[in-house]
Amino acid sequence: MGACACPTWAGSPGEREWSFKSRKEACARWPPAWRPLNLGGGEATGALADPSPAPPLVLRKGPALCEPQLVSKEKQKRETFSHGYIWRPAAYEQAPALMIWKGLIVITGSESPIVVVLSGSMEPAFHRGDLLFLTNFRDDPIRAGEIVVFKVEGRDIPIVHRVIKVHEKENGNIKFLTKGDNNEVDDRGLYKEGQNWLEKKDVVGRARGFLPYVGMVTIIMNDYPKFKYALLAVMGAYVLLKRES
Repeated sequence: MGACACPTWAGSPGEREWSFKSRKEACARWPPAWRPLNLGGGEATGALADPSPAPPLVLRKGPALCEPQLVSKEKQKRETFSHGYIWRPAAYEQAPALMIWKGLIVITGSESPIVVVLSGSMEPAFHRGDLLFLTNFRDDPIRAGEIVVFKVEGRDIPIVHRVIKVHEKENGNIKFLTKGDNNEVDDRGLYKEGQNWLEKKDVVGRARGFLPYVGMVTIIMNDYPKFKYALLAVMGAYVLLKRES
């Protein structure tokens, strides 16, 4: 046999609840060698009103003894934390934001409907930290002069630059070249090796509006990891305190 699985009592010594409602239910939980020797008065269906300590429920197997244990508040907190219950309020609070983000993806047709300008290559049109709002509808043509956000194979972060040349074939296929307003040369040096033009599949979205400097928090967290960790710690402490209250 393994170690004895002790029943537990919750509450103060004067108001303890039996884990088992009757001798019959308790005895059914263990084989004969482990059955309780004393249930302290037979039936126990609720809290014991007697303020005196309740008689112990002893489980015996040879010399081994097993007595009921009190469930402390500290143990309850540890169990709550270990089971993840404490993080559920945070998950519930983030769910509406996730739903809004998914809704924006559907409405705008862009996998990233909101992006942050991370460099000064588009100055003076856009500055570092500006927040851009994008759309990427399939039927919208790409024209020279518009600002697009595109992905390049081998680069994790999309690039925000302006279309300067467009090649459109008779079959409808479009290829285009981009350049940063503040750069001296076009972007062929940024594309993957052997690539001279971008295609429509490379586009994440086209800029439709912006908010100046709203995205600086994102840049600060990327440039200063300690600030990011401190912010995460504050958010975690807020969740814990809210759970306690």
